[in-house]
Amino acid sequence: MIKSEVKNIIRRIKNPGNGLSQRVARGGVWVFALRITNRLLGLTSTIILARVLAPADFGLFGIALLAMSALDTFSYAGLNIALVQKKQDITPYLDTAWTFQIIRGFLLALVIFVTAPYVAGFFETSAAKPILQVIALSTLIQGFTNIGVIYFDKELEFHKQYVYQLSGTLANVSVAIAMVLLLKSVWALVFGLLAGNFVQMLVSYFIHPYRPRLRFNHNHFQELFSFGKWILGSSIFVYLVTQGDNIVVGKLLGVTALGFYQLAYRLSNIPATEIAHIISQVTFPAYSKVQTDIFKLKEAYLKVLQLTTFLSFLAAGLIFVLASDFTRIFLGNKWLPMVPAMQVLVFAGLIRAVTATASPVFIAKGKPKIDTQIQCLRLLTLGILIYPLTIRFRILGTSIAVLASLFATTITFIPVIKITHSHIYELSKNIIFPSISILPMILVKYIFNEYIFITGSIGFIISAIVYCLSYLLAVYILDRVSNYQLLFLIRQQLKVLKAT
Repeated sequence: MIKSEVKNIIRRIKNPGNGLSQRVARGGVWVFALRITNRLLGLTSTIILARVLAPADFGLFGIALLAMSALDTFSYAGLNIALVQKKQDITPYLDTAWTFQIIRGFLLALVIFVTAPYVAGFFETSAAKPILQVIALSTLIQGFTNIGVIYFDKELEFHKQYVYQLSGTLANVSVAIAMVLLLKSVWALVFGLLAGNFVQMLVSYFIHPYRPRLRFNHNHFQELFSFGKWILGSSIFVYLVTQGDNIVVGKLLGVTALGFYQLAYRLSNIPATEIAHIISQVTFPAYSKVQTDIFKLKEAYLKVLQLTTFLSFLAAGLIFVLASDFTRIFLGNKWLPMVPAMQVLVFAGLIRAVTATASPVFIAKGKPKIDTQIQCLRLLTLGILIYPLTIRFRILGTSIAVLASLFATTITFIPVIKITHSHIYELSKNIIFPSISILPMILVKYIFNEYIFITGSIGFIISAIVYCLSYLLAVYILDRVSNYQLLFLIRQQLKVLKAT
């Protein structure tokens, strides 16, 4: 009996249903499993590393990642996204994309190595120079990744994506933890990153049969880049608004403050970096397949928005009420100065998660220009506010500037309504209901602060469960007394999953 059931599960994974909704639902489960696994491993690694390393060590590593991601972003041609969006056969384009990927990797590694002294000088920390020069190898390694893995996104084969990406995470975490116990320095983070990239590159050739060759077709490149240039523009703005705050903090406040700020940002933005990433990774290829059917596009988008807001408000609420206890219990008292910034940034992450649902719609409809324009508005808002607020309130002021810049991006719902032919009420109810549901969670937190002092990991887990249940109960009541229909949507998706 058990053996037969196992065979059925394996058969379903290897031969999923042909329906798009089934493939999207199944893909969502795999992407969710990947992100949860990655985050659990990453969180475990962060707790161990934060116990051994100082905030300044995280700041040094953050400076290296800033420089590397800057060059990576400004040289990004958007070819991979163009390949996923393309409706016809992409096989003739793969070798050109892979060749460009390798050339770009070589050039990036060279530029990072040469400019390392100048970057270290800008941040006034000479210790960043050797870290940058070694970490440059990562761009070279990534350039040789098998371009065939693009099919995992295009064909929603996320069970293969799970194995591919998890391999890199496991290598990164294992090496980083081993090295930090041995070296007790920032180099543990560097060696972990290089190991993760190298293992993931090797696995890309084992997990997909395509074997790319060095070949460059100028016409194919031009065709892909004509779409990808808007992705490049949007990526540049996204980099400036997501990394500009780190640059300002590192330059004005120093590496220790940067270490506090980056960890606060990473922990507080779980709704944006995890939930929104999961949803968008699955929905973009799905939207691309129904881009000409407005009714199906609208229906799919509203479901995605409803699920995203439900999960994002839950995650954001938990992070907000648990921030101080988590920091004190798991990271140590030396990290407590970052808590106020973390609690502000969690609302920034929440807005980012909700507005991120629109970007796959724009790209799938062949209108990435809209996303670029919205990111430009976000950058303008951040540019006006970040310097005076950082000088006045340090990393808390930086966090407030980031929150204000993300609030400006809520204008993104105007073009979404036009493209999907949705009504403003259909969108707003999916935001209002979960926002009301986090109020009981905050009330329970107030009661705990007044009468109960949480100590130890067991107390932390119990309080987290209580906060979570208060939110779910509020959602259930709202669903019963209104037309929220979240329970119906969840049951519907479970039926789809069962059918796969």
